[in-house]
Amino acid sequence: MERVICLLIGYVFGLFQTGYIVGKIKHIDIRKQGSGNAGSTNAVRVMGWKAGAMTFAGDVLKCVLAVLLVRYLYRDTDMTLLLGMYAGFGATLGHNFPFYLKFKGGKGIAVLAGLVVSTGVLLVPVPLAAFLIAVIFTRYVSLGSLLAATMFFLEIVLFGVQGNLDLGAKYLPELYLLAGVIMALAWIRHRENIKRLLAGEENRFGSKKK
Repeated sequence: MERVICLLIGYVFGLFQTGYIVGKIKHIDIRKQGSGNAGSTNAVRVMGWKAGAMTFAGDVLKCVLAVLLVRYLYRDTDMTLLLGMYAGFGATLGHNFPFYLKFKGGKGIAVLAGLVVSTGVLLVPVPLAAFLIAVIFTRYVSLGSLLAATMFFLEIVLFGVQGNLDLGAKYLPELYLLAGVIMALAWIRHRENIKRLLAGEENRFGSKKK
Protein backbone atom coordinates (compact mmCIF):
# COMPACT_ATOMS: atom_id res chain seq x y z
CA MET A 1 0.00 0.00 0.00
CA GLU A 2 2.88 2.37 0.77
CA ARG A 3 4.16 1.96 -2.77
CA VAL A 4 0.80 2.87 -4.28
CA ILE A 5 0.46 5.92 -2.04
CA CYS A 6 3.95 7.14 -2.95
CA LEU A 7 3.28 6.55 -6.64
CA LEU A 8 0.07 8.62 -6.40
CA ILE A 9 1.82 11.40 -4.47
CA GLY A 10 4.44 11.59 -7.19
CA TYR A 11 1.82 11.58 -9.93
CA VAL A 12 -0.04 14.52 -8.35
CA PHE A 13 3.17 16.55 -8.14
CA GLY A 14 4.05 15.55 -11.71
CA LEU A 15 0.78 17.00 -12.97
CA PHE A 16 2.19 20.51 -12.50
CA GLN A 17 3.08 21.12 -16.13
CA THR A 18 5.55 23.98 -15.87
CA GLY A 19 6.08 24.42 -19.61
CA TYR A 20 2.37 24.44 -20.31
CA ILE A 21 1.72 26.96 -17.52
CA VAL A 22 4.59 29.25 -18.57
CA GLY A 23 3.29 29.06 -22.13
CA LYS A 24 -0.24 29.96 -21.07
CA ILE A 25 1.11 33.02 -19.25
CA LYS A 26 2.63 34.04 -22.57
CA HIS A 27 -0.58 33.08 -24.42
CA ILE A 28 1.17 30.16 -26.09
CA ASP A 29 0.15 26.51 -26.14
CA ILE A 30 3.58 24.91 -26.19
CA ARG A 31 2.06 21.58 -27.23
CA LYS A 32 1.10 23.12 -30.57
CA GLN A 33 4.45 24.68 -31.40
CA GLY A 34 7.98 23.46 -31.98
CA SER A 35 8.22 19.75 -31.29
CA GLY A 36 4.85 19.78 -29.53
CA ASN A 37 6.52 18.65 -26.32
CA ALA A 38 5.81 20.37 -22.98
CA GLY A 39 9.39 20.03 -21.73
CA SER A 40 12.18 22.54 -21.22
CA THR A 41 13.97 21.94 -24.55
CA ASN A 42 10.89 22.86 -26.54
CA ALA A 43 10.22 25.73 -24.13
CA VAL A 44 13.62 27.18 -25.04
CA ARG A 45 12.94 26.68 -28.72
CA VAL A 46 9.48 28.26 -28.63
CA MET A 47 9.68 30.84 -25.82
CA GLY A 48 13.36 31.54 -25.23
CA TRP A 49 16.00 30.79 -22.59
CA LYS A 50 14.22 32.41 -19.65
CA ALA A 51 11.05 30.41 -20.17
CA GLY A 52 13.11 27.27 -20.75
CA ALA A 53 15.02 27.77 -17.50
CA MET A 54 11.76 28.34 -15.60
CA THR A 55 10.31 25.18 -17.12
CA PHE A 56 13.37 23.10 -16.27
CA ALA A 57 13.54 24.43 -12.71
CA GLY A 58 9.85 23.83 -12.10
CA ASP A 59 9.98 20.28 -13.46
CA VAL A 60 13.04 19.43 -11.37
CA LEU A 61 11.53 20.97 -8.25
CA LYS A 62 8.23 19.11 -8.44
CA CYS A 63 10.04 15.78 -8.36
CA VAL A 64 12.31 16.88 -5.53
CA LEU A 65 9.33 18.03 -3.47
CA ALA A 66 7.45 14.78 -4.11
CA VAL A 67 10.43 12.68 -3.00
CA LEU A 68 11.07 14.86 0.06
CA LEU A 69 7.43 14.61 1.12
CA VAL A 70 7.49 10.82 0.81
CA ARG A 71 10.75 10.58 2.72
CA TYR A 72 9.26 12.69 5.51
CA LEU A 73 6.06 10.66 5.67
CA TYR A 74 7.94 7.35 5.73
CA ARG A 75 11.06 8.49 7.55
CA ASP A 76 10.81 5.70 10.14
CA THR A 77 10.77 2.82 7.67
CA ASP A 78 13.70 0.81 6.32
CA MET A 79 12.61 1.37 2.72
CA THR A 80 12.60 5.16 2.51
CA LEU A 81 14.92 5.24 -0.51
CA LEU A 82 12.74 2.78 -2.41
CA LEU A 83 9.55 4.70 -1.63
CA GLY A 84 11.26 7.89 -2.79
CA MET A 85 11.98 6.15 -6.09
CA TYR A 86 8.29 5.28 -6.39
CA ALA A 87 7.47 8.95 -5.84
CA GLY A 88 9.95 9.90 -8.57
CA PHE A 89 8.43 7.35 -10.91
CA GLY A 90 4.98 8.73 -10.15
CA ALA A 91 6.18 12.27 -10.84
CA THR A 92 7.56 11.06 -14.17
CA LEU A 93 4.22 9.51 -15.08
CA GLY A 94 2.34 12.65 -14.07
CA HIS A 95 4.71 14.79 -16.12
CA ASN A 96 4.65 12.55 -19.18
CA PHE A 97 0.97 11.63 -19.08
CA PRO A 98 -1.12 14.39 -17.42
CA PHE A 99 -4.74 13.28 -17.55
CA TYR A 100 -6.09 16.83 -17.86
CA LEU A 101 -3.99 17.48 -20.97
CA LYS A 102 -5.16 14.31 -22.70
CA PHE A 103 -2.04 12.53 -21.43
CA LYS A 104 0.21 14.72 -23.59
CA GLY A 105 3.09 15.99 -21.48
CA GLY A 106 6.86 16.00 -21.57
CA LYS A 107 9.52 13.31 -21.82
CA GLY A 108 10.52 13.29 -18.17
CA ILE A 109 14.20 14.21 -18.33
CA ALA A 110 13.98 17.29 -16.08
CA VAL A 111 11.94 15.19 -13.66
CA LEU A 112 14.66 12.54 -13.85
CA ALA A 113 17.19 15.23 -12.94
CA GLY A 114 15.12 15.97 -9.85
CA LEU A 115 15.05 12.27 -8.99
CA VAL A 116 18.83 11.98 -9.37
CA VAL A 117 19.37 14.93 -7.04
CA SER A 118 16.82 13.58 -4.55
CA THR A 119 18.34 10.11 -4.49
CA GLY A 120 21.79 11.40 -3.53
CA VAL A 121 24.27 14.08 -4.58
CA LEU A 122 26.94 11.42 -5.20
CA LEU A 123 24.81 10.18 -8.10
CA VAL A 124 24.71 13.56 -9.83
CA PRO A 125 28.18 13.93 -11.46
CA VAL A 126 28.10 10.96 -13.87
CA PRO A 127 24.63 11.52 -15.43
CA LEU A 128 25.32 15.26 -15.56
CA ALA A 129 28.69 14.74 -17.24
CA ALA A 130 27.18 12.29 -19.73
CA PHE A 131 24.48 14.80 -20.63
CA LEU A 132 26.83 17.78 -20.95
CA ILE A 133 29.48 15.96 -22.97
CA ALA A 134 26.91 14.64 -25.43
CA VAL A 135 25.18 18.00 -25.85
CA ILE A 136 28.39 20.04 -26.05
CA PHE A 137 30.05 17.81 -28.64
CA THR A 138 27.01 16.76 -30.69
CA ARG A 139 24.34 19.37 -29.78
CA TYR A 140 21.84 16.51 -29.55
CA VAL A 141 19.83 17.07 -26.37
CA SER A 142 18.01 13.80 -26.95
CA LEU A 143 21.28 11.86 -26.97
CA GLY A 144 22.41 13.55 -23.77
CA SER A 145 19.07 12.77 -22.16
CA LEU A 146 19.25 9.09 -23.07
CA LEU A 147 22.80 8.79 -21.79
CA ALA A 148 21.89 10.52 -18.52
CA ALA A 149 18.94 8.19 -17.94
CA THR A 150 21.11 5.15 -18.68
CA MET A 151 23.94 6.32 -16.42
CA PHE A 152 21.51 6.86 -13.55
CA PHE A 153 20.23 3.31 -13.84
CA LEU A 154 23.76 1.89 -14.00
CA GLU A 155 24.79 3.94 -10.99
CA ILE A 156 21.85 2.69 -8.95
CA VAL A 157 22.85 -0.90 -9.71
CA LEU A 158 26.55 -0.25 -9.05
CA PHE A 159 25.97 1.61 -5.80
CA GLY A 160 23.54 -1.07 -4.68
CA VAL A 161 25.95 -3.91 -5.40
CA GLN A 162 28.70 -2.07 -3.53
CA GLY A 163 26.41 -1.49 -0.55
CA ASN A 164 26.53 2.28 -0.86
CA LEU A 165 22.76 2.82 -0.83
CA ASP A 166 20.84 3.37 2.39
CA LEU A 167 18.50 0.48 1.70
CA GLY A 168 18.16 -3.08 2.91
CA ALA A 169 19.48 -5.78 0.58
CA LYS A 170 16.02 -7.37 0.28
CA TYR A 171 14.71 -4.23 -1.43
CA LEU A 172 17.57 -3.82 -3.91
CA PRO A 173 16.14 -6.00 -6.73
CA GLU A 174 12.92 -3.98 -6.61
CA LEU A 175 14.91 -0.74 -6.68
CA TYR A 176 16.91 -1.95 -9.71
CA LEU A 177 13.70 -2.92 -11.49
CA LEU A 178 12.08 0.44 -10.80
CA ALA A 179 15.15 2.37 -11.92
CA GLY A 180 15.23 0.21 -15.06
CA VAL A 181 11.60 0.98 -15.81
CA ILE A 182 12.28 4.71 -15.43
CA MET A 183 15.21 4.40 -17.84
CA ALA A 184 13.14 2.37 -20.30
CA LEU A 185 10.37 4.95 -20.18
CA ALA A 186 12.87 7.67 -21.08
CA TRP A 187 13.97 5.63 -24.10
CA ILE A 188 10.37 4.95 -25.12
CA ARG A 189 9.47 8.64 -24.88
CA HIS A 190 12.45 9.44 -27.11
CA ARG A 191 11.70 6.77 -29.71
CA GLU A 192 11.08 9.32 -32.47
CA ASN A 193 14.31 11.10 -31.56
CA ILE A 194 16.14 7.78 -31.73
CA LYS A 195 14.78 7.15 -35.22
CA ARG A 196 15.97 10.59 -36.32
CA LEU A 197 19.36 10.09 -34.68
CA LEU A 198 19.86 6.83 -36.55
CA ALA A 199 18.77 8.50 -39.80
CA GLY A 200 20.99 11.54 -39.20
CA GLU A 201 17.93 13.79 -39.17
CA GLU A 202 17.73 14.77 -35.50
CA ASN A 203 17.53 18.48 -34.72
CA ARG A 204 20.62 19.91 -33.08
CA PHE A 205 20.18 22.23 -30.13
CA GLY A 206 20.25 25.85 -31.25
CA SER A 207 19.27 25.09 -34.84
CA LYS A 208 15.88 25.62 -36.42
CA LYS A 209 13.53 22.67 -36.26
CA LYS A 210 13.34 20.77 -39.53
